[in-house]
Amino acid sequence: MTDIRDIELTRLDGTTTTLREYEGQAVMIVNVASRCGLTPQYTALEAIAEKYADRGLTVIGVPSNQFGGQEPGSAEEIQTFCSTQYGVTFPLLAKTDVNGANRHPLYAELTKTAFADGKSADKIGWNFEKFLIAPDGTVANRFGPTVTPDSPEVVAAIEANLPD
Repeated sequence: MTDIRDIELTRLDGTTTTLREYEGQAVMIVNVASRCGLTPQYTALEAIAEKYADRGLTVIGVPSNQFGGQEPGSAEEIQTFCSTQYGVTFPLLAKTDVNGANRHPLYAELTKTAFADGKSADKIGWNFEKFLIAPDGTVANRFGPTVTPDSPEVVAAIEANLPD
């Protein structure tokens, strides 16, 4: 099995990184889009990122244009939209395929995890699906798109996976 922390990722600015950058922290990875009915979740994502940053949580947004063409913008347009409309300060990756033949290896690994209710799905169903990665690099939880980042079950999962 691939260690999810070693998969190469491209930031929105084009530079590369891995989740090793966040080793020892909890990380929430969310595929995002600017023109989706769920886009207002950016507000709760930013609030969660700010609330738990000092306790070891990083939220990472992964723009994807695979669901109804709801993320058509360039990297600069995505960054501007996120910062001006929702005050997003958490890291964003480059636009990424989360399903299909060109699915990013990160999502090939993430989708091996079942949802919190035990239901499995080998693909992303829609924008704003959330994955919580524990400080040891294991995928601890998966939440569907309509489960908000500030819902009790997500907050409980975050708190249970924060580093000691």
